[in-house]
Amino acid sequence: MTRTKGFFAAMLGVAMVMPAHADAAAPAASVATTEYGKVQGSVADGVESWKGIPFAAPPVDALRWQPPKPAARWSGVRETTAYRNDCMQEPFPSDAAPLGTTPSEDCLYLNIWKPADAKGKLPVMVWIYGGGFVNGGSSPPTYSGAPIATQGVMVVSFNYRLGRFGTFRHPALGRDQGVNYGLLDQIAALKWVQRNIAGFGGDPDQVTIVGESAGGRSVHALMTTPLAKGLFDRAVIMSGGNGKPGALSTPADAERLAVAFGESQGIAPDAPDAAARLRALPARTVVGDLNLAKMDNFFSPVTDGRSAVDVIAAHESGQAPAIPVMIGATSADIGGPDGPMVAGARDLAALFARRGMPTYAYRFSYVATSVGGTNAYHATDIPFFFDTQAIKYGAATTPRDNRMGDIMSGYLANFVKSGDPNGAGLPQWPRYRADGGKQMDFATSGEALVEQVNGR
Repeated sequence: MTRTKGFFAAMLGVAMVMPAHADAAAPAASVATTEYGKVQGSVADGVESWKGIPFAAPPVDALRWQPPKPAARWSGVRETTAYRNDCMQEPFPSDAAPLGTTPSEDCLYLNIWKPADAKGKLPVMVWIYGGGFVNGGSSPPTYSGAPIATQGVMVVSFNYRLGRFGTFRHPALGRDQGVNYGLLDQIAALKWVQRNIAGFGGDPDQVTIVGESAGGRSVHALMTTPLAKGLFDRAVIMSGGNGKPGALSTPADAERLAVAFGESQGIAPDAPDAAARLRALPARTVVGDLNLAKMDNFFSPVTDGRSAVDVIAAHESGQAPAIPVMIGATSADIGGPDGPMVAGARDLAALFARRGMPTYAYRFSYVATSVGGTNAYHATDIPFFFDTQAIKYGAATTPRDNRMGDIMSGYLANFVKSGDPNGAGLPQWPRYRADGGKQMDFATSGEALVEQVNGR
């Protein structure tokens, strides 16, 4: 891929919080029609984009702790040239992908990138961010879909509710309303893609969901819940854990935590006005100090049997669809080589392979030149899969870093197009076999090397 000074200047610009109106100097993208109204984005360096498209109603006031509802229709053409607010949260100071917007409860928006000269229907990659289900958003510059869109795919990202807004079960709200509102937001976004993406030039019959960390756990949930059946065709799981439920993941746990939170605000669970008083709490109060640094009394998703089911059981029983999967973790991921990320990815790759699912396993060992050392920590693979390493590392980015971005984004784009990462100019990536698995190591040397997985 040819990198130009103008391209990366444009990419670095997305780190700023942009105004609501389009930059008068930027050429306008074509007008697209959604089910709620027409939208117009912009074009930069051969990439057409739309940012801040509503895919559901703002989940505020009476819609707080409700499943996502349809967005309001609008007349005329809506400018969609800037990210809208990420979802309400307490920012995490050392986040690997800091937000580019001010968080708000009004946050259910999505973004689209495509090559400006695209012809015909494009395969669609849908990105689901991580952050422990308490932090994260679609606005970080590292998550820009522009570079990978130049490889002939459409990229979609979206926001989903976090923290107590996204996972909450209180008896006053009605137990049939749900508990995993963030997962329901993800499903609503995927349904929007199915109904609307053809109007932007995307192919609703070729959708790949891609998620890292909490986003990877979301991919596990989406692969196994019947609520998402038929909404996507392939999946990429990056550091998504071992598929097993965690502590505080039962509905009873969630209800106990929600009741305790309400009581901390002076709201008894059996008070006749408890639901109204909970929904009237200021958003900052609901967030509290909950973020990645303090999660002692929070877990998501809750295994409610609907939006989140037993992942392992769903695969072992054959109830989950057998689709192509790419799965892996970083070499120094959370928990080390025997932890839930590294060992979890290995064990799930074997499970998927036993099911006959086309499975491609990886380990990310590469460390950016400016970082140094030999430890590839959690989330450090993201900019290389997105080919945004020059945005992440700026002037310290080296040709070696860019080469790794070319390799990894090339594999990802190929997988989005066909369910197979292999293609011209890339080392052959073998399918994982349950009886003798081989994975691709994105090695410290800066090469993609096939390796045996722990002798298995």
